[in-house]
Amino acid sequence: MRMDKLTSKFQMALADAQSLALGKDHQFIEPVHLMIAMLDQEGGGVRHLLTQAGVNVNQLRSGLGEIMDQIMDHMPSVSGGDADVHVSNELNRLLNQTDKLAQKRGDQY
Repeated sequence: MRMDKLTSKFQMALADAQSLALGKDHQFIEPVHLMIAMLDQEGGGVRHLLTQAGVNVNQLRSGLGEIMDQIMDHMPSVSGGDADVHVSNELNRLLNQTDKLAQKRGDQY
């Protein structure tokens, strides 16, 4: 994943997802962290696009919070001041898939 190919909004969402994972003492940034970060992002387009597609965004956001509270609490956690948080294998796989799709479509970002 090349960070320079990502939009500034997506880079900020990744940083927010990392902060969310750190705040919950999670060892990895999972897709759920990123989705919550994108839904909560000020001025981001994800919430608007999902609303236009007929998604109940508030219900989705609430459900994601519940998932994180229930499932993510059973995942590996870290503690201590110098704990590193890494992109999970699942999130890395999803980001690689989106990169491939973008290349097929000729999208540079």
